[in-house]
Amino acid sequence: MSVFEQLNKRLSDLAAEARRSLVRITSGRGRQQGSGSGTIWHSDGLIVTNAHVVQRGALRVALHDGRELTGKLIAADEQLDLAAISIEASNLPTVALGDSRRLKAGASVCAMGFPYGLESGLTFGVVIGSGAKLPELPANGREWLALSLHLRPGHSGGMLLDASGKLVGVNTMITSLDVGFAIPMHVVKRFLKARLGITEVPRTTESVTYV
Repeated sequence: MSVFEQLNKRLSDLAAEARRSLVRITSGRGRQQGSGSGTIWHSDGLIVTNAHVVQRGALRVALHDGRELTGKLIAADEQLDLAAISIEASNLPTVALGDSRRLKAGASVCAMGFPYGLESGLTFGVVIGSGAKLPELPANGREWLALSLHLRPGHSGGMLLDASGKLVGVNTMITSLDVGFAIPMHVVKRFLKARLGITEVPRTTESVTYV
């Protein structure tokens, strides 16, 4: 087996394992319905996603095993575009957490979600840069991971994995065809610690394209 084949198999195996912790989130009803992705954070039903994914209400969460459950919004921060929801379930599979601060430009990453409704679609790319001062974004103090990969509508709230298959970010938006952005894992951890229990999701006003 060639080095390329070994790498391909390794990445495929990592993605298959992480996919068990990926969920599809449907928000709203009828013509107002939208969908995105989320990641199981705790085995007792805590899920992390984007605030813009859940802002239509009436949440439904589809699990990898085929179950579809009602979701309850328990925390949100529109400025960070992060939200936490809960479902009535236990013993759910979780993904290992990585260190987003250790990612360097050129590091390989994999984004997972449900682009255009496709089942557990994934895309590979590399990190462009990280931090609060990045091109194509306003200087508002928010920290980002800038990525060279193809995010699509439905990737929002899904996983960004590093080369070892660990969760390092939450997919959020695109600013051009080949440039996507994710929220770093240390920002997600800070949000959960500080805002768990806040349920209001204000409307976004940023001039970006969410995925």
